[in-house]
Amino acid sequence: MSPENTRADADKYNQIFAEIQRDRERREKTYREQALKIYPWICARCGREFTGKRLRELTVHHKDHNHNNNPSDGSNWELLCLYCHDEEHSFYQDEESYEAAAPGSEQKPPSTYQPFAGLDALLKKKK
Repeated sequence: MSPENTRADADKYNQIFAEIQRDRERREKTYREQALKIYPWICARCGREFTGKRLRELTVHHKDHNHNNNPSDGSNWELLCLYCHDEEHSFYQDEESYEAAAPGSEQKPPSTYQPFAGLDALLKKKK
C-alpha cells in the first residue's frame, strides 16, 4: 500500500470519527439542556448543589445506561456530579464483569469458606 493510500485512509477515519464526536456532542447538549431545565441543579446521589461555573461539573446520567434513550420527560435521566457519575459507571462495570445472577437463576457462592460454621455448637458446649 502506498503512503498516499494510508494517508487517505487515515484522513477518512479521522473525518468519520470527528463526525461521530460532533453528533454525540450535539445530542448531549440537547438532552443536557433539557435535563437542566427539568431537574434542580443538585446531584441526585450526594446532594451537592451546583451553580455558576461549577454547573459544568453536573452531568446527565442515563438510568438504563442507554445514551440513545432520551425521552423528553427526562424519565431516563438523573443529574449526578462528576464523582458520583464515575462511581455509578464503575459500579455498573463491576456488575457486568461479575455477571450478576438473573432473577430466578442459580449462582455459585463466590467462596465456600464459612468462618462461623459450627460456632453455635462450640457455644453450646461452653454452657
